[in-house]
Amino acid sequence: MVAAPQNTTFVIVNYNTGKYLRECLNSLRRQAVQPHAVIVVDNGSTDTETEQVCKQFNEIEFIKLPENVGYAAANNVGIKKSRNSHWIAFINPDVVLHEQWLYSILKAARLNKEFVGFGCKLLKGKTPNIVDGIGDVYHTSGMVWRFRHGRRLSQEDDISREIFSPCTAAALYRKDVLMEVGGFDEDYFCYLEDVDLGFRLRLLGYRFLYVPEAIAYHIGSASTGRNSDFYVYHGHRNIVWTYFKNMPTPLFQAYSLQHLFLNLF
Repeated sequence: MVAAPQNTTFVIVNYNTGKYLRECLNSLRRQAVQPHAVIVVDNGSTDTETEQVCKQFNEIEFIKLPENVGYAAANNVGIKKSRNSHWIAFINPDVVLHEQWLYSILKAARLNKEFVGFGCKLLKGKTPNIVDGIGDVYHTSGMVWRFRHGRRLSQEDDISREIFSPCTAAALYRKDVLMEVGGFDEDYFCYLEDVDLGFRLRLLGYRFLYVPEAIAYHIGSASTGRNSDFYVYHGHRNIVWTYFKNMPTPLFQAYSLQHLFLNLF
């Protein structure tokens, strides 16, 4: 193991996902290139496992929040607490990284300096031959999806390409650009905050790259449930909010009726 050539801090936001967190942290320990720091921000969890797990990893900084302030706000706590870091890697607690993940994504960053954020090959944790996503897609109608989500892994997934935004279940961002826009918009609480972040940065001229050599395995919706009322409400609300908040005026005027139709029907 070697230290990262440019300091990288991992930020993990946890909410009642202690049963997944141990394997996530173990995958960070196994990285061929070691991060500068690992920060776990706990969002007022009520489970008993989270703190027990974190005590077994002396190298991490554990921040316990008194209440659940949301995924966006908790990530911002981690960003602000990071010190002397050039890069911030956002990782969900239900994600396990391949041991070459950090090495591969930092190599891509070094070779592609025109990009400020990097997504990875995110595979389904329980069925790793199925793609969870290789970057977020944003349509002019305001609809959002993960590119290649649910598809069987193929050679198409081995092609590096520019993406609209990285999914922050496992992604790398330059810290200075995060600070430039104030990090995540805390009005989102959770879901699509990464799409909003990417949208705002793209409006400033920044770009993002998919790195197929960086591989991660994702359970998905481990803390809230994929079909829960919470997921449906915040997911739908944030689709609308992202569109009205960020869409440039000419495109908004051209496609707003389409957006409303798709969301109502």
